[in-house]
Amino acid sequence: MSALPGHTSHGTERKIVSWNLLRLVGATPRDVAQLVAEERPDLLLMQEATADFDALPRLIGGHYARSPLPGRIHGVACWSPAPFRRHPVACTLPSGPLVRRVAQMIECSTFGFTVANVHLSHGQIMNRRQLRRLGEILPAHAAVLGDFNLVGPTLMPHFHDVGPRAPTHRMVDMLPIRIDRCMVRGLTCREARVLENYVSDHRPITVRLERSSSHR
Repeated sequence: MSALPGHTSHGTERKIVSWNLLRLVGATPRDVAQLVAEERPDLLLMQEATADFDALPRLIGGHYARSPLPGRIHGVACWSPAPFRRHPVACTLPSGPLVRRVAQMIECSTFGFTVANVHLSHGQIMNRRQLRRLGEILPAHAAVLGDFNLVGPTLMPHFHDVGPRAPTHRMVDMLPIRIDRCMVRGLTCREARVLENYVSDHRPITVRLERSSSHR
């Protein structure tokens, strides 16, 4: 099947959707295909993506890459209707002894900035260490999106939290919290929303980003 036609970005803005799929029991490839049809993003980021999602290019066309977490059946993945500037690569992050973490570094051909797709550790010291590491290696114009597993301020120097403020996850199906986030440097966010989709324990988030004329 060919890539879905068109998208909803305007001018230099780029629309990004990020979603933790809830491995094995949450969203399916067809759920993701439906989300793409509804939202028409320039870039879709996924967390807890298993090998099942390698079928996305057959379902909707486009360009896809997945980076499994070491020793796990799931990892971070991305899809774009347009070619990547270069194939996304996995960057190793500081990690605890149980789950090793990677960030997927993505450069799309028309973006003018780099996107890091993350599923960070649960430890509130470790996930902030991971964000600081990303801040050290990302270029001046960059965004970090995904499941941060983080409560409170990120403490990420020179980056701004521009993601939607509504809850994105229900902890143990009871307490709604905001752990799916978007941090940017050298970018302007024109829109940020939480999407109404409940097939996973996380709701997708969407942002419209563009490169700032001057980097503060």
